[in-house]
Amino acid sequence: MTKIDFYILQPGGRGNRYTLAARLAEKAWSAGHRVLIATESEEDLRHMDRLLWVHRDQSFIPHGILGKADPSLNPVLLAGANDAGEEHDVLINLCLATPEYFSRFERMVECVDQEKQPLEASRERYRFYRECGYPLNIHQIT
Repeated sequence: MTKIDFYILQPGGRGNRYTLAARLAEKAWSAGHRVLIATESEEDLRHMDRLLWVHRDQSFIPHGILGKADPSLNPVLLAGANDAGEEHDVLINLCLATPEYFSRFERMVECVDQEKQPLEASRERYRFYRECGYPLNIHQIT
């Protein structure tokens, strides 16, 4: 069963859910995991792509866009909400809804900031996962 972790940026915390996703993608990749970052829109996908290039001055997160990049060379892939390719290790969800394919992943990460609409959507997703019996963890990030 998919393990689900909610990482919640507290009010006044540094960054937003996108910068949090970049930090968590780097951490998962550094630990040897493959990561798929699911985005809500093409604009969000492009934003995450740019962010992963400049995330930290002294690091590089090898990444690409699903369907355009060679998965064997890119352990971090960006995708829209409807396609996960062959990925199944770590899913970082930046979508307002739960991606249909989430349950095939070993672990799913929900990045939550204090922006009103995404915050409300994350609460709905939390209730859905809890009602379905998924193991949930909450991490408060300052």
